[in-house]
Amino acid sequence: MDRITIRLPPQQIELLELLVESGEFPTVSEAVRYAVRDFLSVRGDRILRDSDQVTSFDARL
Repeated sequence: MDRITIRLPPQQIELLELLVESGEFPTVSEAVRYAVRDFLSVRGDRILRDSDQVTSFDARL
């Protein structure tokens, strides 16, 4: 797994930490991975279907 760095507003970080504290996710990183997977499953599939370069993509990986 590769690592990236992102910057988020303090309010978003606080919400992510609350999700962890409430037991929704084990870590903030896992919450962000979930959000990215969800985003890519909606937007990524559409983009890739329109692309000649890639024939299939599974955002759940």
